[in-house]
Amino acid sequence: MVKENFQKGKKGRRKEVTREEIVEAWDPKTKLGKEVKNGKIRDLDIILDNKMKILEPEIVDSLINLKSDLLSIGQSKGKFGGGKRRAWRQTQRKTKEGNVPTFSTLAIVGDENGHIGIGSGKSMETLPARDKSIRKAKLNIIKVVRGDGSFDSVGEGNTSIPFKVEGKSGSVKIILYPAAPGTGLVIANELKKILKLAGISDIYSKTFGRKRTTFNLVKACMKALEKTNLGGRK
Repeated sequence: MVKENFQKGKKGRRKEVTREEIVEAWDPKTKLGKEVKNGKIRDLDIILDNKMKILEPEIVDSLINLKSDLLSIGQSKGKFGGGKRRAWRQTQRKTKEGNVPTFSTLAIVGDENGHIGIGSGKSMETLPARDKSIRKAKLNIIKVVRGDGSFDSVGEGNTSIPFKVEGKSGSVKIILYPAAPGTGLVIANELKKILKLAGISDIYSKTFGRKRTTFNLVKACMKALEKTNLGGRK
């Protein structure tokens, strides 16, 4: 198994390891991982539909080509407390040696074809925190059923969702509605990143509660998308 996503190149610089190199060097430890490595399972939907537990991120890397992005959960220092949103949220704890900083980040991965996952990571440095969050996002990947944008899903498109769904996390509640092709993503900017990686380009939404709490907002959106597999049941 490749534990680091970077390796040293010329002049001591670190270059990112490709997906093919990660899969090639992968030594599976679980039964599911061995079946994927041996080619017995070649479709991620088989794993998700049968609710098999994914314990190795290389399983997902072997079956689909993922893209990743970071959500803005932190805020840089600014005048009078205001600052630009950023991907890293920094906290500090006081020890005898002084202040020890910790960086947290929230990553999303998706193939733009109905598969999406989120994960959070925390470390004393930014890059390890990013790698942890991406790894967890792969382990938490879900399947999103898409539709043509009509409430009865009579067409053959897949730019929206098939029916109305809703999700709740903490004080945040979000409702997603199907939208016709060409509508665009009528939703918060951070949630646009999630929907694009899920392969959804048209949607309407309503949001309630403390919408500036990005963690709860993202979790509520993911719970709503997950219900597309359940026929919209609450």
